[in-house]
Amino acid sequence: MSQLTSLIGLQLLSRAFTFLLNQGLFRLASPGAFGTAAIQFELFSSTILFLSREGVRNALLRVKRSQDGSWKAGNLSFLPLCIGLPLALATSIGYARFAAEETRSQSGFYGGISVYAVAAIIELWCEPMHNQAMSESKTHVRVRAEGMGVVFKTLSTFLVLLYDSRANMNGALALMAFAAGQLSYSLCLMLVYLSEYGFSALFPSSTVSAVDQEISWLSWTMTSQSVIKHFLTEGDKFVLGAFSPLSDQGGYAIAVNYGSLIARIIFQPIEETSRISFSRTLAPPASREALSTASQTLLTLLSVQTSFSIILLVFGPAYLPVLLPMLLPRQYLATSAPRVLSAWVWYIPVLALNGGLEAFISSVSTPRDLNRQSWWMAVFSVIYIGAAVQLYNMQLGDPSLVYANIINLSARIAYAVYFVSIYFTNNNARASLTWSQALPHWKLTLACLISWAVVGQSERRLDVLGTVVRAGAGFSVLLNKNVLLHVGLGGVMGCVCLATWWITDGPRLIAQWRGRVKKD
Repeated sequence: MSQLTSLIGLQLLSRAFTFLLNQGLFRLASPGAFGTAAIQFELFSSTILFLSREGVRNALLRVKRSQDGSWKAGNLSFLPLCIGLPLALATSIGYARFAAEETRSQSGFYGGISVYAVAAIIELWCEPMHNQAMSESKTHVRVRAEGMGVVFKTLSTFLVLLYDSRANMNGALALMAFAAGQLSYSLCLMLVYLSEYGFSALFPSSTVSAVDQEISWLSWTMTSQSVIKHFLTEGDKFVLGAFSPLSDQGGYAIAVNYGSLIARIIFQPIEETSRISFSRTLAPPASREALSTASQTLLTLLSVQTSFSIILLVFGPAYLPVLLPMLLPRQYLATSAPRVLSAWVWYIPVLALNGGLEAFISSVSTPRDLNRQSWWMAVFSVIYIGAAVQLYNMQLGDPSLVYANIINLSARIAYAVYFVSIYFTNNNARASLTWSQALPHWKLTLACLISWAVVGQSERRLDVLGTVVRAGAGFSVLLNKNVLLHVGLGGVMGCVCLATWWITDGPRLIAQWRGRVKKD
């Protein structure tokens, strides 16, 4: 619980600060430059980082500390750096060679690639210290490192863009500004971890014992699987980078930046904490009590996610049009950003459910399970590509990528439910897994349906959409009394839904939390 609170606190504070700076950043960077940095450079960086470290991170979560406190992971934590060095070089050369001419002609493009590659290598060099902190449950070290990193990244980018604007350089430093921000993040990460573990942590130790062969093999299996998983996770960026003009990439990027705030602040910490919890609870051999605890934890997580998802689907589509003129700079309102954000409201629920279920799968899967899952991942890739192409042909534009991801994640959720059911069945604990407990309470569903009807009537009778269009960009829409009345009504109905959820599910959550505290 303390780990989850710390991780959510990290995301909340760092995102609140960077959200404010990003408002200025969006207005300083052109849609083209922002699209290159937020779509293509971020894809370039995440490819190096994800393929190099994801498999090792997940495998090392299963390495338990011995009774004397030692951590028998050997030098396996240095494997991401060994993979990352040649991968960064190959990815840099390939990206510089095959990027579109519109992208390559921008000032600072090649310098930006180089700086992003160096930043990725520095971040991979921090992996041994990151994994050590996770094994020791020193969440505060990670919170401090990543929190400061995000703040300095955004601040560095903003300051360079501000200088570019004040010096009338017409965006000449735009790409290098984002590169400087990424380098600042990596250096800050390194400095914080070094302050905790010292310079000796930068080099492999010659005295550690050999790592367990099963963990080593699991690391390689998970690393190979991460290739397909990375494509599924970042598939929209691959498609955008190949087919969309830079201005639309910028519009899509700013929409995803806003849309993914909930995912990064809440869902990502929950997924990471769940992965750690499941890995420790269900470490072989798992007892019947451990299986029961894990099933209840998973069902409770899914219940909270489905409950908040239906609340989001009631109020998100109704009030997003009111927020858009205030969130988006004027130059982005003409891009695909508004339509992509509207699609993201429907994407968030499936993103949440998939994250919780796949956290469980990665925690208990054997190499054989992972190989089987890799084949299904390939099938999901085909589903995603087919859905994206078909939806583009239906003239849905960039939101096609979001809807294709919804279809893709829905298929992955179905597979995950099947996997979890088989896992508990094979461990003679199927009776502890009742999927109906993951559904929202009927009273909450009824409250949401009534709220949906009331909010819909309010929107039509008060002509809210027409008022928003006439008001244009900015905060002037909030001066209209009809809009204020509509927002106030939504706030009241939202509180009714939240109160209903707490009355129906709150006691069960409190009882479960108290039970875990007693065990700890």
